[in-house]
Amino acid sequence: MRTNVRPAARAGSSPSVGASAFQTRNSHLRAAGLATRLQGRRVTAPTVGQRTLAPASSLAAGHPLAEQAISDALGRRAHEIDAAFQLIESELRALAPRQFEPNFPAEAQARLRAALGFELPLEELAATWSKPLDVRRLYAQSVLGTFCRLIEREFDRSLAERSDGDDAQSLIRRFGFHAIDVTPCADGRLSGVIDYILRVPPAVVAYRKSYAGAMFDVEESLRHWEAVELRRWREGKPNSPDENTRYLKIGVYHFSSIDPTHEGCAAHGSDTTRAGTALLDRLQQFAGAVQQTHCCGAQVATLLIGVDTDTDAIRVHVPDAAGVMSVERRVDNLALYESTRTLGRGAAKEAIRAAVADCAGVSVDDPQTEGMRWLCAYLLKNNLGQIDAVRSWHGGNYSDAGHTEQLIVVGDAVDDVQLRNLAFQAQMDTVEEGGTDLDIGVSILRGLHEPRGLAVPVLVHIRYDGRIPGAQDRAVHRAHRLQTAIAARYAALLEAGHLLVRSVVRAAGTSKLTPVSAASCDAACACRHTETH
Repeated sequence: MRTNVRPAARAGSSPSVGASAFQTRNSHLRAAGLATRLQGRRVTAPTVGQRTLAPASSLAAGHPLAEQAISDALGRRAHEIDAAFQLIESELRALAPRQFEPNFPAEAQARLRAALGFELPLEELAATWSKPLDVRRLYAQSVLGTFCRLIEREFDRSLAERSDGDDAQSLIRRFGFHAIDVTPCADGRLSGVIDYILRVPPAVVAYRKSYAGAMFDVEESLRHWEAVELRRWREGKPNSPDENTRYLKIGVYHFSSIDPTHEGCAAHGSDTTRAGTALLDRLQQFAGAVQQTHCCGAQVATLLIGVDTDTDAIRVHVPDAAGVMSVERRVDNLALYESTRTLGRGAAKEAIRAAVADCAGVSVDDPQTEGMRWLCAYLLKNNLGQIDAVRSWHGGNYSDAGHTEQLIVVGDAVDDVQLRNLAFQAQMDTVEEGGTDLDIGVSILRGLHEPRGLAVPVLVHIRYDGRIPGAQDRAVHRAHRLQTAIAARYAALLEAGHLLVRSVVRAAGTSKLTPVSAASCDAACACRHTETH
């Protein structure tokens, strides 16, 4: 069994807030038997050699704010998703020795349909002694088929719509925000950032788009903000423009507490400070863009969050009274978990608020910063449930510190099927725009799949607005354009059978996927030609 350990902080690493606000509650820590020392704004623990051992009691789950019903439902969903992908190899292994039997293609097709829930073409299952089954290709097709089936499965994502009896949308607006735009890194270990790590209901998330290193496009984010604000003026949704609320842009970077110099963000060379600093700068650029391109004091709120991909614990870089964030100033939720685990529910909430206020450098009743502080406390409280779940499910840390993604998703984000390390999400409109992100994803998955003799599955996924005439045809054309560009960029891999690309489109707000075939693309292109003449 793996020993759950966390490395000691590197020399010169940044301090964090997690227990400094609880010095009056040290008795709770001592009573729990934790040999934990409070030093200013850092929580330290006993070390053995170069590694920091988590206190023995930290392996036990059971936090008063854990929301066990949500964790149980998410756990069942994770088990279903994992089981679906694990079944692929066992089924193909069972069929491979039988490939030369009479009537094998039809029997194999029927068996795979019953086991995996979708159908593979008969021609792909035909084998002769001179041309045996291409198991590598079948596996990649099965991964893509399984992922698409799970999208159409329509998992219940409403689990977090209420918080302590309050409607989450109303709660967010009371905090002073009307829409949330989340940009995580494309790394597959952040695939569950909305439903699992932050536990924010989809209803309050206006946009979620991933980029390598979370280095989002400022101009595109500006257009997203403009679209939300226009809807407020035209439709009064999600609220009226005369309500004093703001658009919130959240940037999410990641790091590894187990192996910080090797298993951090690949786009930033596994340098946590570099990842946080670069994303903070990008958030500041976005806020500046809003102010400089729109009059009348247009403003947005921004928030920087880090995720420890070994424990799913977050660190929140709370803005100060002037709205300024710092990479060095943050609330460490793993330390917060420990310091509040033995408290009552009410006392634990008070402790979170005190930690957030301490990080912001204000009093707990400061009216100027109240909304952002309560939002930060809400996210920290939600994440305590995920930390607790990881301890219950995995004994504290995930067994896979690195990558284990099944596929790459290109185009528009897929949030329907969220699970850590499931998919590397490379969102883009063109390969020219997102080529660097895609290269990182292909490199990661080749390292995972090629040693096992498997191909890298790539799904091009495009959404369209079904209310707009011709939108589906344009989506098909865009999907085909992306697939063609990917094939050209990785022609050698495709020719050698190390890459398989498929495309689907779907109407926004629905789960029904429409595969993009050569015929459908020809029809879409013909329609586009007709529209332009």
